[in-house]
Amino acid sequence: MAEMIAFCGLACHECGAFLATKNDDDKKRAEVAQLWSKEFNTDIKPEDINCDGCLSDSGLVFNYCKVCKIRKCGREKGIANCAHCEDYACEKLEKFFEMVPDAKKQLDEIRTRR
Repeated sequence: MAEMIAFCGLACHECGAFLATKNDDDKKRAEVAQLWSKEFNTDIKPEDINCDGCLSDSGLVFNYCKVCKIRKCGREKGIANCAHCEDYACEKLEKFFEMVPDAKKQLDEIRTRR
């Protein structure tokens, strides 16, 4: 499976929702729904776990991704991900990196290779 790095630096190709969708795996959907419901203190149903990845044009993305400001900005700018942005790292990303420092590492590494 090809590597897909979301605008924010998350590795879509490693995400449970992405993998469950690609493999049409209902057991994995249930597992991810249960994990994310607990982790994010919300009620996520297995049928909510469908995603072709942040960069996909299919429209099939996880619910939050539909309203994600980082994703919206990247799509409007037409960039591969935020590592390719002139404004890297903007305020939206800095706040996100506080929660997910591995995403920053991922984008920083991409910036060094471009």
